[in-house]
Amino acid sequence: MENPTFSPERWNTLMAFSEQQPTPHLVVDLQLIEQRYQELRGAFPMAMPYYAVKANPHPEVLKRLHRLGSCFDIASIYELDKLLGLGVEPARISYGNTIKKPRDVAYAYGKGIRLFSSDSEADIRTLAEKAPGSEVCVRILTEGDQTADWPLSRKFGCHVDMAVELLCLADELGLKAAGICFHVGSQQRNIGAWDDAIAKVRVVCDRLASQGITLSIINMGGGLPGTYTGKVHDVQTYGESIQRFLNEDFGDELPRIIIEPGRSLVADAGILASEVVLISRKSRDALERWVFLDIGVFGGLIESLGEAIKYQLVSTRDGETEDVILAGPTCDSMDILYERHKYALPKSLERGDRLYWISTGAYTSSYSSVEFNGFPPLKTYVLE
Repeated sequence: MENPTFSPERWNTLMAFSEQQPTPHLVVDLQLIEQRYQELRGAFPMAMPYYAVKANPHPEVLKRLHRLGSCFDIASIYELDKLLGLGVEPARISYGNTIKKPRDVAYAYGKGIRLFSSDSEADIRTLAEKAPGSEVCVRILTEGDQTADWPLSRKFGCHVDMAVELLCLADELGLKAAGICFHVGSQQRNIGAWDDAIAKVRVVCDRLASQGITLSIINMGGGLPGTYTGKVHDVQTYGESIQRFLNEDFGDELPRIIIEPGRSLVADAGILASEVVLISRKSRDALERWVFLDIGVFGGLIESLGEAIKYQLVSTRDGETEDVILAGPTCDSMDILYERHKYALPKSLERGDRLYWISTGAYTSSYSSVEFNGFPPLKTYVLE
């Protein structure tokens, strides 16, 4: 089998382990996560990583990143409890979700969280009441979704004018108007998206400075890519370009920089093993075969929705190939993985054969359903 991500020795080790486990399952390589973290620190020496726990919340992943010195971005109090249970200090945790219940804000504050993100007046007032004196970053809208494989901005963020108003309100209410955060979209190939977003941050900083408020944080969110089927720059190229954008807009007065890597740290470290359940054609003269697998949209490959994320796929068979349509096992017509984007698989493919999905360490196990059609959540194994 071809190995697009791992060394031959490591690939053989991962395959030998995987072949002993029933499908579907995910195998995560902690060695590669550590390598990606070190590469990230080298490419972004000016920034502190806050790992986005939602990307892959497996305890062993979190423990490894904690040991390496990472901070963490959480989306819920449940992720908070998991981190605290692993010994992560509250000072190394940011509550980045702008949508949160007042009682969850109070809970996080009670556990020692003092850095929050927001994008609305109601949430700012909640923070002032339930988390007095905390640092607040306001999230702004960006245009990066137009070039990101997995867009994020429509639901989160506010316009620049509102960001200024919200940070002024935070200051009036006794919060620390700390900074601006943004997200240019997940799996962002266009490095220029950061340039546009940082320029907006400069505008907000200047407007607030004229009102006596100095911002101390720029949280650039996530967006750094994993290795799928399309071409992407390496992390060093991203780091050098984004450093240049920051220097152009802020010069020597660079605030504290936060990044929230998720996909870029854990995606490439995952291999998802699946099995061919059925192969069929819709008519005797149909041009394409349908290949049904024991993994689908609801089992962990939800980022195939709209055929947005296109993973590298490895077959255990060789020989002449043909285009196929890939679908999952559930009784739901939405459970079609790839119909327009054609994967070429061996004509010799049979029921019971395995297919391996590469770079599936991010947003697979954490997205899998609890019991849709009775199927259990995606099983994850972690190798040192």
